[in-house]
Amino acid sequence: MLNLSNLTSYKKLIIYQKAKSLVLITYRLTSDFPKTEIYTLVPQMRRAAISIMANIVEGYSKGTSAEYARFLTISIGSLTELEVYLDVCLDLHFISQLEFEKSFGLLIEVKKLLYSSRRTVRERIKQ
Repeated sequence: MLNLSNLTSYKKLIIYQKAKSLVLITYRLTSDFPKTEIYTLVPQMRRAAISIMANIVEGYSKGTSAEYARFLTISIGSLTELEVYLDVCLDLHFISQLEFEKSFGLLIEVKKLLYSSRRTVRERIKQ
């Protein structure tokens, strides 16, 4: 019998859970954007948010520390991209200051987790 709990063990990772929350908040924010942004900022922001989460999972599932560290680095790139988009959205008044602070606060949490996880994984590689 197939043990599904082993296949989804990434769901127990705090970094995954926080990244998933960032995806959800990004989708909620962008659902209220002007229709003129349906082909520009909306898909870019959603892809960046999904990429953060997906690369965490993909790297984790590879089974090696080197691959995990590489995919965490990719996640950091996508997170930085999302950070820039949020800043632009605030300037364009697509989101309120409160929405920005809430989403940016979560983004910073994920950023800290990504950098910390990558550092830990890299240290494991050196041993």
